Amino acid sequence: TSVSDAQPTHPFLYISPSPPRPLIIHLHHLHLIILPLLKACLWHFTMQPLFSQTYSFFFILSQTYSVPYCFLLLLLTVLSSSVLLVLFLKWGHIKEKRLPPGSMGWPYIGETLKLYTENPNSFFSNRQKRYGDIFKTHILGCPCVMTSSPKAARIVLVSEAHLFKPTYPPSKEKMIGPEALFFHQGAYHSRLKKLVQASFLPSALTGLVPEIEKIVLKFLPTWENCSINTLEEMKRYAFDVAMISAFGQNGELEIEEVKYLYQCLEKGYNCMPLDLPGTSYHKAMKARKLLNGTLRNLIRKRRESRKHGGGLLGILLGATDQKLNHLSDSQIADNIIGVIFAAHDTTGSVLTWLVKYLHDNDDVLEAVTKEQEEIRRRIHGTNGGLTWDDTRRMPLTSRVIQETLRTASILSFTFREAVQDVEFEGYFIPKGWKVLPLFRSIHHCADFFPHPEKFDPSRFEVPPRPNTYMPFGNGVHSCPGSELAKLEMLVLLHHLTTSFRWKVISDEDKIQYGPFPVPKRGLPITVHPRNKT
Repeated sequence: TSVSDAQPTHPFLYISPSPPRPLIIHLHHLHLIILPLLKACLWHFTMQPLFSQTYSFFFILSQTYSVPYCFLLLLLTVLSSSVLLVLFLKWGHIKEKRLPPGSMGWPYIGETLKLYTENPNSFFSNRQKRYGDIFKTHILGCPCVMTSSPKAARIVLVSEAHLFKPTYPPSKEKMIGPEALFFHQGAYHSRLKKLVQASFLPSALTGLVPEIEKIVLKFLPTWENCSINTLEEMKRYAFDVAMISAFGQNGELEIEEVKYLYQCLEKGYNCMPLDLPGTSYHKAMKARKLLNGTLRNLIRKRRESRKHGGGLLGILLGATDQKLNHLSDSQIADNIIGVIFAAHDTTGSVLTWLVKYLHDNDDVLEAVTKEQEEIRRRIHGTNGGLTWDDTRRMPLTSRVIQETLRTASILSFTFREAVQDVEFEGYFIPKGWKVLPLFRSIHHCADFFPHPEKFDPSRFEVPPRPNTYMPFGNGVHSCPGSELAKLEMLVLLHHLTTSFRWKVISDEDKIQYGPFPVPKRGLPITVHPRNKT
């Protein structure tokens, strides 16, 4: 419709906006302005076509109430126009700075559904082919930049890590505890990480080997001639190891209560954060409150007895800063809960993949068994159990674990947030945008790992190129418990491969995602004694 044909008789015109496509990602910021404006229009005015054409977008507003409402509408119009102008200018400024290529998907939802319903390999590789190693997207309500470049991953995680802070959904921080080291940077994070790492040094892990072996020998007989859900059993095993690592072998009654409450907490960790009666999240938050009280009671008892005990708890209780100040009860409790979270879920998932890959690759299984049998014969000659030194004599088994970590890539990516506007690999990343190094894409890149789809432990006979292998992350926020995770895998594989064989019940070779990629239905298997003839 031509504007020159118009014969307006009222001073107010409504023009339906049709902004450029890039502005759509900002419209969710305008609802507080636009909705009151729309309400005022609908409540106080009637609309009639200004022109006779069927598809006209121009309307006249007939006032049905007193004149002051006109001034209210005028004020709202000016305000909304100002906000739109600012966003246009800001978007123009950002465009001049050259954002990475990519798609922001649907408003609000972005590409979240695609990410969590597709195979992650397909999601990432399709966008890499279309946009390159750095691209933008929108997931979990946040504008993001994803990168599959080892160089870019090092910039984000190591060399310029101060520009990219760790970030987690508020519900996760609330559930684990705001004083856990995962949520911090700087001096507090450095201090806590050193304390946590102290519980995973070889001197500390050496004493854990017999305790881990006891747990293995408790679990394996219950699997014999039975059908088991591999994922659930491996998570139970990893959880028991995490509890010993966290609390030592003191055997307090509170530790059994911690186990129960933690399991209640875990059930709500990956649910929608709806804190309503009856929801899993609500039950988890109630368990979190009780867990906090139980841990504080345990901390108080150990403080009063002046016997700090073993495990990470003992280290945290004995720690002081330069002014001889001790950690608070909440700092200790939050970090204990955080370490248990990090220690058991991912390890259980990796162990499940280990069982599958050994089942699917007979030659690898037999080679691992041969290596472990040699260690077993030596141990029987001394009438002892596994030692730390024994676990250092398992090079082939260690490479199998390395290849499992690469192939499964349990940690597909990690979240960081730009703390300021950043020029990054020739692109502009606005402050507040999330930046995600894609470990899975790097681990499955044929340039770094030829035939990446093939399970081949021999590829680790030569160390991988720098920044191409990061199963535990990289930089100051890398996983402090990686050595414990590898140790408990080695101890379990020693006894599993020398004493048992297993068969996958289902032929369905599919993967489920949520939150970590694992074999479908948790990999149900039947376990039977190994024929040693």
